[in-house]
Amino acid sequence: MYRGDYKLIGSEMSFFTRKLEAQLRFQQIPWHYLFKTEERRTALETKAGTHFVPLLMTPDKWLIHDTISIGPMLNERFKEREVIPETPLQRACCFILEDAFNHWLGRVCVHSRWCYPSNVAWVGPRLGANMTLDRSIDVPFSEVELEQLSPIGPMMYESFGKGVCEVNGVGPDQAAAVKSDFKKLLQALAQHFSSNAFLLGDRPCLADFALAGASKAHFICDPEPRSWLGEHGDMLLEYTERFFGNWPSDIPLWPADDKVPDSLPVVLDYLQDSYYQSAPANITAGLAGEKYYAFDYGFGATRARTQKRLNVARLHVQDELQRIGSSGDAATLALFANRGILEHYLN
Repeated sequence: MYRGDYKLIGSEMSFFTRKLEAQLRFQQIPWHYLFKTEERRTALETKAGTHFVPLLMTPDKWLIHDTISIGPMLNERFKEREVIPETPLQRACCFILEDAFNHWLGRVCVHSRWCYPSNVAWVGPRLGANMTLDRSIDVPFSEVELEQLSPIGPMMYESFGKGVCEVNGVGPDQAAAVKSDFKKLLQALAQHFSSNAFLLGDRPCLADFALAGASKAHFICDPEPRSWLGEHGDMLLEYTERFFGNWPSDIPLWPADDKVPDSLPVVLDYLQDSYYQSAPANITAGLAGEKYYAFDYGFGATRARTQKRLNVARLHVQDELQRIGSSGDAATLALFANRGILEHYLN
């Protein structure tokens, strides 16, 4: 690829745009934002073949999407700041955790943004800053701008937010379950990050960018989920903002001898009881041609729309696990024993 700046196309209020931004910043890749404005929308979607964000425009004008593919590509292109471990256990954890955070955190993101009228009203002008004004949400609004942009929140709730919450099984009637599950996540992260800078130790990996992206765009951004953080607010803020500041030139590698932090099983325990109750049922129903599936992650039966994409992502992780021989690696088998997580990907 040619040298030069990459263009990150999307929205600062987007989970996956912020996820990719976190990786670009850590790898110290030359980049800048190109907000997906209404004026640019049609041309970008026509060229990219998708309405999803983010898009990444390379210096040689390739326009690519899907952070699951972009992440490994940038890792290979900028190996001096690698974000994917090479050893079997650490690499398996990197891809498994990324998949889980990619597909589970979004439920909290959409519920907390769109199921609370005061949050909908607040988020509208911030979405409008990127889409309409073509500028960062960090630039203060005038009173006139706030008034002009105020219809955006309710409009997007009706055209997008309401529906996306319903199909993901996180409508207003699921508020207690979503908040309780989020509390469990925060407790697991607090225990882990009390003795670790990142998920796999002293160096971030792809999964960290997913967690940081959801946090930056939603959990520490929107008033509603921010009010849920309680005693864990400082922990999540400090973790997240580390990705969006200035990184030192030297970052330690992951632990030697393919070790992972002793507290990582706490995070896996949480995911085992949440995402891995949902994903297998989702995929099984989807492959059977069903539009909806049901699962129980500790709060009674939840009904949601099946997603074909979920199995595509599972197979991506399966390819990585097979390539590094996870099914024969003693350390990987020991960490994931009796969880059903490896089996989800390998079977």
